[in-house]
Amino acid sequence: MAFANREAALPVATINITPLVDVLLVLLVIFMVTAPVLASRIDVRLPQSADRGQKPTPRLELRVDAAGGYWLDNAPMDRGALVAHLRAAALRDPDLQLVLRSDDDGEYQGFVSALSAAREAGIQGIATPR
Repeated sequence: MAFANREAALPVATINITPLVDVLLVLLVIFMVTAPVLASRIDVRLPQSADRGQKPTPRLELRVDAAGGYWLDNAPMDRGALVAHLRAAALRDPDLQLVLRSDDDGEYQGFVSALSAAREAGIQGIATPR
């Protein structure tokens, strides 16, 4: 019968520092590689606007009320007059911006009709804020 060594069977209660040193060396290498990158400046040349003195783009506001009526800059009008006014404004200034608003209680058809009138008049810039 073999005699068992009791001391050999007990777990060793010391800390193995080899994995700790390996992790610390990897972190040291990572910091040594990234530190020069973070310390250097990146030369960025942003584009400059050449048209700082230009006048703002002319705007018209078209509102469609809940009943389907059109209001161009707070002046009520029907669809025929609306198309004529928008066409004249588009001919005066091709960069005209039209802000198209609609009442929350209004029908969707009135909004689509106003959008169609603006396209028919030749206005390219149409905004619909919410």
